Amino acid sequence: MLYYQNDQITIYNDSVLAIDSIPAGSVDLIVTSPPYNVSIDYNSHADDSTYEEYLAFSEQWMRRCYDWLKDDGRFCLNIPLDKNKGGQRSVGADFTQLARSIGFQYHATIIWNEGNISRRTAWGSWMSASAPFVIAPVELIVVLYKRQWKKISGTRQNDVTRAEFLEWTNGVWTFNGESKKRIGHPAPFPVELPRRCMKMFSYVGDTVLDPFLGSGTTLVACVQNNRKGIGIELDQRYSELAHRRIDVASIQQLKLLVEE
Repeated sequence: MLYYQNDQITIYNDSVLAIDSIPAGSVDLIVTSPPYNVSIDYNSHADDSTYEEYLAFSEQWMRRCYDWLKDDGRFCLNIPLDKNKGGQRSVGADFTQLARSIGFQYHATIIWNEGNISRRTAWGSWMSASAPFVIAPVELIVVLYKRQWKKISGTRQNDVTRAEFLEWTNGVWTFNGESKKRIGHPAPFPVELPRRCMKMFSYVGDTVLDPFLGSGTTLVACVQNNRKGIGIELDQRYSELAHRRIDVASIQQLKLLVEE
């Protein structure tokens, strides 16, 4: 169901598995952070499936993403490296293999160093070789593409600066995570994540999709970086939150244009 639309931004209050409003082969870039299946308290999504159920659901929505992408479209997938809730799971490796089985081509893996180890609570056997847990305080951004890596569609207008390009082609990105309290969502990611993905892997004016819109961060980055944005969000309250944040971002962009 269409929730909000203007000339640049479209929000669907719908399920990623059921929506039929997005044409096949119409999206340049997908940037998303799907549910991690670690019992986060979302309003409208059960985040506590078995790992097998979680991978089956992931295959379903990733197949839809594959269909929505153009042949030279890219897919930036933000997921954990691994997790130990409910057993040790190699999430990054499993998702990469799952994507390849669908038909995605692998390009690279970016390590996102959030610089935050204070949230760690699980140690296993403390100061003992009996059964210790090894947990890397990083997440991944797996960069995939549909059929060809070289981008031939779009405006060919780049907006990444020389300094940004030199820094971001180093596959370790260091920037802070986002505050749940400040945003009002249980699992937000910072605008810096989609901003870098857009400027590195898409042209100005390209269409960017987030199939798990949440608090709207990807579309906020679209407003700030002159991309067209499409977001899918199952929960109406999160759709409302995304809309409010996009309105604020749009007003801020207008002020910047006036000042220039």
